[in-house]
Amino acid sequence: MKILHTSDWHIGKQLHKTDLSQDIDLFFDWLLTTIKEQNIDLLLVSGDVFDQANPSQASLKQYYSFLKRMLATDCKLLITGGNHDSASVLNAPKDILSVLDVDVVGGAPEAISDLFFSYTKEEETVVVAAVPFLKDRDIRKSVAGESYSDKIAQIKGGLEAYYAEVNNYYKEHFSNTFFIVMGHLYVQGAHVSESMRDIQIGNQAGVSSAIFGDAPHYVALGHIHKPYPVSASKHIYYSGSPVALSFSEKEETKQVNIITTDGRSMELSILPIPKFRNLVTFQGTFKEVSSQLKTYKHKTPLKSLAEIIVVEADENIQTRQDLDALVADFNQEHLEIVKTKLIFTNKVRGASEGFQPGISVADVTPMEMFEKKLEMDGSQEDTEALKNAFRQILEELNL
Repeated sequence: MKILHTSDWHIGKQLHKTDLSQDIDLFFDWLLTTIKEQNIDLLLVSGDVFDQANPSQASLKQYYSFLKRMLATDCKLLITGGNHDSASVLNAPKDILSVLDVDVVGGAPEAISDLFFSYTKEEETVVVAAVPFLKDRDIRKSVAGESYSDKIAQIKGGLEAYYAEVNNYYKEHFSNTFFIVMGHLYVQGAHVSESMRDIQIGNQAGVSSAIFGDAPHYVALGHIHKPYPVSASKHIYYSGSPVALSFSEKEETKQVNIITTDGRSMELSILPIPKFRNLVTFQGTFKEVSSQLKTYKHKTPLKSLAEIIVVEADENIQTRQDLDALVADFNQEHLEIVKTKLIFTNKVRGASEGFQPGISVADVTPMEMFEKKLEMDGSQEDTEALKNAFRQILEELNL
């Protein structure tokens, strides 16, 4: 049996107001071709199907269009919800989809047994525990007056207890059957990119890979956008996002993981995903950046997106005007400037110090702004407690 592991599609994602739906369409074309050519029997999607909890009609159409095209294959599909997803949105059509060999677990069910799915090909059987993103209420009970450290400890303990219960159910009902566990969470040691939303209080509740125990033969993780084996044995894996979702991911080779098993042993192979769009950074003086833009060679099917970082020694209003004019007048068929930053290394220190002139508010996270405010204030003693409290507020606001 052959299983393909992918995650973090983020349908509906925009990168600096550029719609990435074409990127996802090309990935879906490639994925469907791969499923047919590789004779994939089961497709696992480990969370963050959508970029927003309330996806647009265009995003929903793109999702259901892919599911419709999957009907032409012999491949079954198992989807779990991530921290960006709404469990109710994913679960709404699950009864109809199950008839079409598409199983969905949008959020944590009341019974652990509802996480388990069994797939058989000829005489080979694979059991999958489709664990979605686990919210606070799924793994712990809030207590009035609890401290930040208490909350973190309870979240970690709740995750460990939940996965222990999953393993115990497997051992009681499916022992000696090839076992895959899905998950959408932050495991310590993973690589975070700037396009990711903190999953649980600033990722402070990251857990050790040991919580998955020794029962699973493979753990199919989502949330981290960089493909990454968490365990030394490489059986616990983030498959990563299929397309670059931020400029911090521009150098990454995206991939899907293919697990081949005869019900006893496992072989893991990595299949690179073609790059459909380049994200490129041009950095240097204004003159150097202007030259780089003129000599750029386009190599991908979709228009390249560029960030410009102009670095000059002394603050100069003419440089600002020249950069604004460059962006306004730039017209190249295969390259679009979506992000600019102007840095003066000999800048004048003042009330706005900390963020370089020319940085857009859109490029600064709420947490970065709060940390800089604390740094400028200097009167607060317990800044870590304030930062942790602010993280909890951001989490409650889903920012």
